[in-house]
Amino acid sequence: MEMDNLVSKNTPAWRFQTMLSFILSLGLTTIGIVYLPADLWVKGFLLMGLTFTVGSAFTLAKTLRDDYEAQKLINRIHSAKTEKILKDFEN
Repeated sequence: MEMDNLVSKNTPAWRFQTMLSFILSLGLTTIGIVYLPADLWVKGFLLMGLTFTVGSAFTLAKTLRDDYEAQKLINRIHSAKTEKILKDFEN
């Protein structure tokens, strides 16, 4: 169970890099769409697609994280049951 105490934490530099990357990619893509020499309905369609893509990415990331944490909890429960069985067997 000592492995459960090892928590992987992101460094401030990594958090800054990921936030900056997200802001730049979203901002520059939006600017590119706004200044695109196309009709307004085309720009609107592209912005709508960008919005749905970003929303879907957040939803996917949250779902994958939740699945991972649920599996981690199940593994901890199985590990605790196994330790209890072994402890009972030794006594």
